[in-house]
Amino acid sequence: MTEIEPPADEPEPVSAEPVDDDDARRYPSTIGGAFYLVVLAVVAVAIGVVTTGSWRLGVRWFGGALLFAALVRAVLPAKDAGMLAVRRRWWDCFLLAGTGAALIFLAGSIPDQPL
Repeated sequence: MTEIEPPADEPEPVSAEPVDDDDARRYPSTIGGAFYLVVLAVVAVAIGVVTTGSWRLGVRWFGGALLFAALVRAVLPAKDAGMLAVRRRWWDCFLLAGTGAALIFLAGSIPDQPL
């Protein structure tokens, strides 16, 4: 099997990592990254609440975290949104808000089941 060579006019790939220690990367590098970590922390707490037996409360917390993420994504510009920016802004907000609202609605509308 022969290896295909890249075109001669193709530039060499450049690493996104800092070159020297003076230009060290900050973590998280954007305010959106910090909000993303907050959303992840709330989701982790929500999953913990669900595992303890209060599933409605946990699902509501999960939905609230997604609604908060949608709000943050709507307010922050794309360059500052960090990991919250996956697609176009309106699409991210629509999916996050829709999923969060659906979770909150379903948690409140599912009737109690007899044991």
